[in-house]
Amino acid sequence: MAKVLLYTSPGCPDCAAIKRYLEMHGVAFDERDVTAPGVAEEAKSRYGVRVAPITVIDGGALYGTFAEQKSRLDAAFGG
Repeated sequence: MAKVLLYTSPGCPDCAAIKRYLEMHGVAFDERDVTAPGVAEEAKSRYGVRVAPITVIDGGALYGTFAEQKSRLDAAFGG
């Protein structure tokens, strides 16, 4: 199974949609809150973006709205 890291922010509807998608597909993930000290800077330095949602699958980052990420999530998880 792929290693998944999800950068989220409180109240973000696209973050919530991606979390639901992953849970519905039985995909385990770690979650990081970009509003926590240093987390947005970590995301920016590692993946070039600091705005949630950022979905990292086996080291490769997807970002943008849930709709923008969905086709790549489907390809990775058989949606």
